[in-house]
Amino acid sequence: MNQTVVITGASKGVGAACAKLYAAQGANLVLVARGLAALELQAQELTLQFPHSQILTLSADIAKLGDCQTIIASAVKRFGGINVLINNAGLHHRGEFSDQTAHEMAAMVDVNLRAPIYLCALALPHMLPSTADHQNAIVMVGSLAGRAPLQGAATYCATKAGLRAFTYALHDELINKNINVAVVSPGPIDTSFIMEEIDVVEDIVYSQPMSTPEQVAENVCKLSQSSHTEIAMPWFSGKLTTLGYLLPSFRRATRGLLYKIGKKNKQKYRNRANKPSAS
Repeated sequence: MNQTVVITGASKGVGAACAKLYAAQGANLVLVARGLAALELQAQELTLQFPHSQILTLSADIAKLGDCQTIIASAVKRFGGINVLINNAGLHHRGEFSDQTAHEMAAMVDVNLRAPIYLCALALPHMLPSTADHQNAIVMVGSLAGRAPLQGAATYCATKAGLRAFTYALHDELINKNINVAVVSPGPIDTSFIMEEIDVVEDIVYSQPMSTPEQVAENVCKLSQSSHTEIAMPWFSGKLTTLGYLLPSFRRATRGLLYKIGKKNKQKYRNRANKPSAS
């Protein structure tokens, strides 16, 4: 598969899983994250495992519009264009809205919503012609929090809901240009994004089954090769968020039960983290 894939937040978690998946397909990769050392180590490992995949690593802060311009310009300069853009990087300052600073709120808007929109605008003029082997695509890594409101995450929910709405609108604009625009909306993912902050993550988050980064990456890849607009995962959790959005009274009525389930599951994850590894 001779295509060029740009991945933000590529140094760990879902981004790293996406990089490995596309490298296995022989894609040219543009891996973006703030920390260059982790990216270069990742690129070395992928090159050894998948020598047919060419890799460009870029240290960039997508909250800065100039860095977004550099990302796209560098991808085009190195590989001639772009086939797939994966807007994966995300930021979540957790806690009640009244306890957050304006700076924290603005940072979430910049990373989770403004940057993906801007990167799409920059990338579209450089989307390479589609072939029989692959189409062009833009895939957002959203969240179930963008499908139904979640207390303790008001701004984060707003950015993910905005990203989802943007995805659906742009999908319809580009539907006849063989560019699929889609969003993966996962529940909790077993990564440092929530596991390293387990004490401050709302209990209700852990009430839903945990996905692996690889499972999310598989759905990102699936959407980049199809005409579907969204995959919510796990499947049942996606249905729950739809019901909770349509019926706010149902969401409020079940909140107590979900918190109890999440609190119990959170302790299991704490015990797992504290369990000594086998020698």
